[in-house]
Amino acid sequence: MAQQQLKRELKNRHVQLIAIGGTIGTGLFLGSGKAIALAGPSIIFAYLIVGIALFFVMRALGELLLSKGGYQSFTEFATEYIGDWAGYVTGWTYWFCWIMTAMADIIAVGMYTQYWFDIPQWVPAVACLVVLLGLNLLTVKLFGELEFWFALIKIITIVALIVIGVVLLIIGFETNTGQVAVSNLWEHGGLFPNGAFGFLMAFQMVVFAFVGVELVGVSAAETADPQKNIPSAINKIPLRILLFYVGALFVILTINPWNTLSAESSPFVQVFALVGIPVAAGLINFVVLTSAASAGNSGLFSTSRMLFSLGSNNQASKKFGTLNKRSVPQNGLIFSAVVVSIGALLSYFMPEDAFGIVTTISAICFIWVWSIILISHIIYKKRHPELHESSTFKAPLTPFINYLVLAFFAFLLVIMAISEATRTALMLTPLWFISLFVLYRMKRK
Repeated sequence: MAQQQLKRELKNRHVQLIAIGGTIGTGLFLGSGKAIALAGPSIIFAYLIVGIALFFVMRALGELLLSKGGYQSFTEFATEYIGDWAGYVTGWTYWFCWIMTAMADIIAVGMYTQYWFDIPQWVPAVACLVVLLGLNLLTVKLFGELEFWFALIKIITIVALIVIGVVLLIIGFETNTGQVAVSNLWEHGGLFPNGAFGFLMAFQMVVFAFVGVELVGVSAAETADPQKNIPSAINKIPLRILLFYVGALFVILTINPWNTLSAESSPFVQVFALVGIPVAAGLINFVVLTSAASAGNSGLFSTSRMLFSLGSNNQASKKFGTLNKRSVPQNGLIFSAVVVSIGALLSYFMPEDAFGIVTTISAICFIWVWSIILISHIIYKKRHPELHESSTFKAPLTPFINYLVLAFFAFLLVIMAISEATRTALMLTPLWFISLFVLYRMKRK
């Protein structure tokens, strides 16, 4: 297949850390502040629920990718099992998902930079985008190295936060908001201080926190020994969710009550400032800035590879299906970077609302992509029971769990329709899908 021209330069350590980087991003470091303000301590349950649902999506994705040697991305099995329209719409929607996500990430870079410098938010956003584009144009191995070190910084930071939090918990450390204690989880209005409504309203930001979890699937075409490395990365997702999401949020909420945290800034930075370690707070701000840059880096990688796949399969301009001398889809990278730069314009015109708008649209589009993976798996199992039986990486509890997770995704869309903060973005998103279906019909004619 055309995608096999991509070089398999991503080693096991790259794939493992890309998987971790995909599950720790701006949604956790910055978006969790907004989510905590809505749900209080019950936010921990929201992260657990969404994390479990996405683990089953990833198991379905893993089985499908490994079921036939030729699959390079989920657009190809969507085309085979659902139809050509599904591959076209899903491919372009995934590109759009990551464009929105990368916009959110470069907006976040601008927000984090203001911790040190009083400069317009859009300036560091544009600078970050230019640097990432330059690095991505070199080799896929360099992308893997960047993600390896970016993800390593995130891991060390969260583990350090958890260790410090446990120590503070044991010694009963006093902050200016009171004593560090597990009881902080329920002594300020209970586990559900804003009731079921507040809990449900936080799900949009929680979903956004997990976008990128499927990045392992996009990197399959450039992964050495995918039969070994992809299952290994996917099977470690539950442990990562428990440690990086549940563990980190548990520590944050025991160090200080949920109602003392600001929705507008990173709770990670606030925790270290509250404990009285201003240098550490600056260091954590640097970490969350690199996390945003890392997610933006993943955005450029995934959008360019998706455009390459679409161009190679005659679902986009053939120019996107070409590689430069270093086996990098240069045209797709440059085009995606130009579109992502619109995020910097949003930062300029609406610095207060830009992050919320793009995260909602991104979450909705990712729900579409994850749903297509589950539906493809249902059809695959019906059509090719022999492939499922012979699979070395069977998705568990299928097809029941597929239907259950699809119902959960539908429920999330209902929640977004009810919430005033997300309703407008939800109403606008169908315009994207209508446009794609129209373009697909025109293309067929």
